[in-house]
Amino acid sequence: MRHPITAVVGATGMLGGEICKRLASEGAPVRALVRPTANPSRLEQLKQAGVELRWGDLKHLPSLDAFCEGAQAVISTASSSLSRQEGDSIESVDRKGQLALVDAARRAGVEHFVFVSFAPLQGSFPLQDCKREVEKALMGSGIPRYTILQPTHFTEVWLSPALGFDFHHAHARLFGTGRGRMNWISFEDVARAAIAALERPQAWNAVLQLGAEEALSQLDVVRMFEERSGRTWTLDFIPEQELRDQFKEATDPLQRSFAAMMLNTALGSPVDPRPAMEALGLRPRRVRDYVERVLAEQPAAPRESELQ
Repeated sequence: MRHPITAVVGATGMLGGEICKRLASEGAPVRALVRPTANPSRLEQLKQAGVELRWGDLKHLPSLDAFCEGAQAVISTASSSLSRQEGDSIESVDRKGQLALVDAARRAGVEHFVFVSFAPLQGSFPLQDCKREVEKALMGSGIPRYTILQPTHFTEVWLSPALGFDFHHAHARLFGTGRGRMNWISFEDVARAAIAALERPQAWNAVLQLGAEEALSQLDVVRMFEERSGRTWTLDFIPEQELRDQFKEATDPLQRSFAAMMLNTALGSPVDPRPAMEALGLRPRRVRDYVERVLAEQPAAPRESELQ
């Protein structure tokens, strides 16, 4: 019996790559839409995992029809927000490209489309507006089954040195007062959710908000790091009004969207993850697990008590 093919868009990204590797490790046939200009090491990792590579681009419509042909399911994680190449934008990728992919999946007879979006945030901004438009189009597309996953902020992105959460040097740049609460979630749990959605009828034709069980503020996470490492962190705060000004003054759609997401981090955007946990049969990792892992991966720093 031939196993059904799952086609993944966004496979060279952090989340899409994780989905591909997990599916392939289970022996499932996996097809990935990749560009010749993608990171060669990412392409090699996919090949080594046994993933079939198909050249294409969300901006090149004919490649999408060929990519979807013969696939039972499509999982799309692609976005221009973290990885941009020439011609990529929120409009060309997150809106037009995703809408074209939904249409191609429908024409190819794809049975299930899993779209990774994000949990609703306050206000209107380009990236969120595009996500909601694609969600609506998918729900009305006529594809037999859809699952829309709406994760909150990724732990490995928003609580990382790249965004000012520098656990290597015990320093954090916090948005607003640092007291806004979020159900931070690991991208690995989002990958698990996307795969589980293919097999769990409770997740079919559903919109599921993903997050860890506990809503924590940035300051809560700092305290976890301090307690675990024995180091006192230095903190810088970006005032809420400064974040509002950045949002108001931004003209580039991506900059405006990122400013909106920072502002929402300051304000807090908790969700109720319990319906998704029940539908998917999954329990997300705790932020404390992330703290333990990243501290274990770096050289131990002397505790302050040892320096006195």
